Amino acid sequence: MKTWLAALASALTVTLASPVLAQDGGWSLAIHGGAGVIERGSLTPEQDAAYRAALDSALQVGAGVLDNGGSALDAVEAVIQVLEDDPLFNAGRGAVFTADGRIEHDAAIMDGTTLDAGAVAGLTRTRHPISAARAVMEDSPHVFLIGQGAETFARSQGLEEVDPAFFFTERRWRGLVRQLEREGLPVPVRPEGAPAEGAMAAVTPPLDERKFGTVGVVALDREGRLAAGTSTGGMSGKRWGRVGDVPVIGAGTYASNVEGCAVSATGSGEYFIRATVARDICARYAWETTYPEVEENRVTAILDSCPPEMICSAHMRRPVYIAASAEIREVGELGGEGGVIVMTRSGEAWFEMNTSGMYRGAASSTEPAWVAIYADDPEYSAEED
Repeated sequence: MKTWLAALASALTVTLASPVLAQDGGWSLAIHGGAGVIERGSLTPEQDAAYRAALDSALQVGAGVLDNGGSALDAVEAVIQVLEDDPLFNAGRGAVFTADGRIEHDAAIMDGTTLDAGAVAGLTRTRHPISAARAVMEDSPHVFLIGQGAETFARSQGLEEVDPAFFFTERRWRGLVRQLEREGLPVPVRPEGAPAEGAMAAVTPPLDERKFGTVGVVALDREGRLAAGTSTGGMSGKRWGRVGDVPVIGAGTYASNVEGCAVSATGSGEYFIRATVARDICARYAWETTYPEVEENRVTAILDSCPPEMICSAHMRRPVYIAASAEIREVGELGGEGGVIVMTRSGEAWFEMNTSGMYRGAASSTEPAWVAIYADDPEYSAEED
């Protein structure tokens, strides 16, 4: 079906979903660890296993928070903290370097019940940028803080600080060096305090892997509250203080109980900003659930084109599919790549991408945790619903 959809759409979109919660009072959780060119065979069996284990461990932390009655916000922060401490992902300890040889972190979090939000950009010492974003949301009159001011605020809140060398990983450094050499740009001096050059970590993706590293979480708690959060080291080799979509509320992160939707995005941030992806998905979803007849002709045309052997109608009539797929197609038409995870007010976790892979997973109070990497992982595709 994915091949057929690629031919039908102007840009390849792949849709995957987890089951809808069967009763009120349940919880649901979905996570991602970045999307990009992640094809079967690009990871060794050991690397594949390491990523799956890391995703599963993060899910278990979030599941524990939600199962014990914790809030969606608490679950989002706890899971992202785990991913920020894992050097496999481009956030926190696994973040990529700027062209100047620095590591700069961006993060955002949003409470769907109040529309309160917090975001930070350009952090270099705060261990958990997602916690800084939450502190901005809860303990400041602002939404978005950047650079040294954000760092000073995080320090005033008692958040843990580390030496920038804490975030150094050999594979990210080598990846930067190779990138700058290819582009004919000067290679900066190895960061002060970084470990002596040596062997790379035992489990690492290939240096040339083109992945938009961002980690994100969307959650629904037992009280029906939605929340979303995202954290990233940004784009490898970025210059001039570049900031992507992650901390831009409405582009890379958004949650609204009124619209019934929470979103975290990963991809080429400039395009997600231009398409205002996260908010638009929630707005489209709210529109579809209120006025489902508006898109009926478009959906009918797609279904009429579906080959008889394909099971297409199971997910194409779902408002969340219409909303998410439309936005990712728009990103593709602009020239961007990436994906989104979406949580609905009913606890339905949805995944949409126009790339060959996205590190991802989901769990709920009615379904066990599952994780996946490649776009063609068959176990959880919506066409089987």
